[in-house]
Amino acid sequence: MQKKIALITLDSQAVFFYALQIKELFGDIIKIDTYNIQDSSAFSIRKADLYVISTDAFESSEDINKYLPLDSDIVEIRVTFTKRSIRELLSLPKGTRAMFVNLSSKMAIESLTRLNQLGVNNIDFVPVYPGMVKIPELDFAVTPGEKRHVPSCVAQIMDIGPRVLDAATIVEIALKLNLEHLLEQSKFLDYFSSIADNSYSFYRLFGRSIRLESQFEILMDILDDGIIGVNEENIVFACSLKVEQILGVKRNFVLNKPANEVFPLIPFGECRRNLHIIKSRLIKIADTDISLSVTPVIRGGKYVGAFAAVKRFNDEEYNQHKLRRQLLNKGHKAKYTFNDITGNSPSIKKAREIAKKMAITNGSILITGESGSGKELFAHAIHNHSPRREYPFVAINCAAIPDNLLESELFGYEEGAFTGAKKGGKLGLFEFAHKGTLFLDEIEGMSANLQVKLLRVIQEKEVLRIGGNKIINVDVRIVAATNENLMDMVEKGSFRRDLYYRLNTLPVELPPLRERGDDIMLLFEHMKMSLDSKFILTEEAQNAFLQHKWSGNVRELRNYVEYLTYMDIPVVAYEDLPPALKGNPVMVIQDKMRHKDKAQIEVFMKTVGSDEEACYFILEQLYEATKNRKAIGRKFMAQEAERQGIFLTEQEIRRLLLHLDKFQFVKVSKGRGGSKITEKGIQLFEKIKEMVNKVEV
Repeated sequence: MQKKIALITLDSQAVFFYALQIKELFGDIIKIDTYNIQDSSAFSIRKADLYVISTDAFESSEDINKYLPLDSDIVEIRVTFTKRSIRELLSLPKGTRAMFVNLSSKMAIESLTRLNQLGVNNIDFVPVYPGMVKIPELDFAVTPGEKRHVPSCVAQIMDIGPRVLDAATIVEIALKLNLEHLLEQSKFLDYFSSIADNSYSFYRLFGRSIRLESQFEILMDILDDGIIGVNEENIVFACSLKVEQILGVKRNFVLNKPANEVFPLIPFGECRRNLHIIKSRLIKIADTDISLSVTPVIRGGKYVGAFAAVKRFNDEEYNQHKLRRQLLNKGHKAKYTFNDITGNSPSIKKAREIAKKMAITNGSILITGESGSGKELFAHAIHNHSPRREYPFVAINCAAIPDNLLESELFGYEEGAFTGAKKGGKLGLFEFAHKGTLFLDEIEGMSANLQVKLLRVIQEKEVLRIGGNKIINVDVRIVAATNENLMDMVEKGSFRRDLYYRLNTLPVELPPLRERGDDIMLLFEHMKMSLDSKFILTEEAQNAFLQHKWSGNVRELRNYVEYLTYMDIPVVAYEDLPPALKGNPVMVIQDKMRHKDKAQIEVFMKTVGSDEEACYFILEQLYEATKNRKAIGRKFMAQEAERQGIFLTEQEIRRLLLHLDKFQFVKVSKGRGGSKITEKGIQLFEKIKEMVNKVEV
C-alpha cells in the first residue's frame, strides 16, 4: 500500500528540492504532497501517514496545531552538506575571507555552524542575507544554491549547492513508515556515502551486513532510545548500550535468551499475539518510570520479530521541553547570570550573595525593590544559577495584562472555552514552565480572584485550564517581584495574607541606586561602553549624577546615558544635562514657603514618597490638558516625558496616577476617557507653580 507524506517548508524552492530527494530514494512506494508557507498552500494540508516539516516553517506550536491534524506523526527536517561541497571548500587557501550568502541570518549562521562541525575552518566567513543593511566589502562569496541573493558587487561566486537531507532524517522517515527494509538497498547506501556526517559513516556501517540483525544494531546506536530486538521466537538478539544505562542490565546477560525471562514487563508476547504496535506505555522497572513502545516486524503477513524502544520518563519529558522551546519560539529562556549584575557596593554584594544561596533551593522567592532596581535581572540570574536552568524560564507582568487575559495566559484554556478561543485550546504558562521557573513581575497587580487560583497552584502543584475538567500536574518554581510594600497591602486587605507568606518564603530585597554610592558611576561607564559612547562629564555634571535621587534607579540611569549618547556632545557640561537632572522644583521651593503652603506641599509629598518629580510632571500635563479642554492618557504622557528627557514608563505613570487618585488630586477614568486633574489638584499645582516661578525669579 502506497504511503502518503506531507512535506511542509517555508518556501517553494526548498519543498520541491527535498521532495525530489525523498522521491528518488523511496520511489513509487510513497506519494508526496508538497506545501509551503509562502504561497499559503500550507493552509489546506491533506491527511497523510507522515508529516515532514522544516523548523523554519512554523513559528509556534499553535501554528503546527493550526496546520496539522492532532496527534500527527512528525519528522523534523535536518540538513547537511555533500562531501563534494566540503572538498571544494577545503581546497581553498587557509585564511580566505568570503561572504556566506543565504536566505536569512538564522539560516546563514546554522550553515556556518554545520560547516565548522564538519571541519571547514580554513575560511573566514561573514554571513550575508537579503535585507542586510551593511554589506561587507568582499569580492568573493560562497552560497548554498542562493546565487540570486549574492550582492552585485561580488566578482567571484562559489555555489556549493543546496544543503541536503541528512542520514538521520532519511532513517527516521523509513522507520516511521515501517519501510526500514528499504535501507538495505544500494541507492540508500550510495546516498549516505555521498553526504558529510561528523558522527557516523552510514556507508561503512550499512556495508558490514544486509541482515536485519546487523542493520538494526547499526540504527539503534544512533537513536536516543534504548533498543531491544527479538526474533520470531521472541529470543533477544539485540540490545543497545542505552538499555544497559536505562534498565541496568548487561547485554551479555540478556542476549540469546527468551524475552519473557529477562524482560518480563515488556509486552513482547502481547505484540506477537495481536500483531499490533504498542505505543507509549508506562511501566516501572527498578523504581524508575520507563516509557516504552513495541513494534512488530511483519514480512509477508508473518511475525518475524519485534523492536522495543525504552526511555526514562524524565528524559522524555526533558526532550519535550526542548522541543516546545523550539516550536513555540517565544524566547522563554533566562538571558542573564549573576555575572551580569554590575556593582561593588556592600548593599548590592549582599543582595547578590543572598540570591545565589536562595537560587539553589526550590522555595518561592519574592524580590522587592523600587522600579528599575533590577528585579527582572535578578530573576533571570536566579534561574540560571538553579538546578532548573535547563528548563524554561517564563516571565509575565501581572499588572500589564487585563485580568481575564492574564488568567488565560497563566492557566490556558480548552477549545471552545469562550468566544475567540483557539481551536485545540492553548497551553498555559504554568504548563509551559513545567520543571522550570515562572517569573511573576508586579505581582501586586494581580486581582483577588487570580490570587486564589495562584495560591492553589503553589499549594497543590496542579492547574485546571479554563473550560476544562482535567487536573494537570505541574512542577514550577515561582519567583515573584514587586515594587510595593505587600505587607501594607495585606493589612489593607488588597493582597491575600496566605499568598503573601507562600511567595515570601525566600525574600530578596534590592537596594535603590541612590544607596549604592560609587556604583552609580560604575554602572554609568558600563552603560557607556555597551552603547559605544565616547562623551565625558565635567566635574559639575558628574556631581549632578551623584547627587540625583534616582527614583527610576538603574533604568533611569540608562535612559540618561542614552539621552547623552544621542546628543553627541564630546564633553557634557551641567547645562547640557536633561532638565530632570538639574534639580527638583518641589524640593527647591520647600525652604521658601509660608508655613500653611508648606504643609499643603508636604501632604502632596507624603502621597508619592520619592516620586515627587514625576508627580509634578503628571500634574502639569493634566493641568495643561484641562486648560486646552482635552483628556490625555498614559501613552501621551510617557511620550512627552521622553521628549523632555524625563524617565517615566506607562506602567510607572499608571501607578502614580492611582496614588494621586486616592488623595483626590486626579480622577482616573477607565477605558478611553483618560485621566483628569481635580479642583483640589489644580489648586495644589498652581500653588507649586507659583512658588517655582518665585524661586526662578
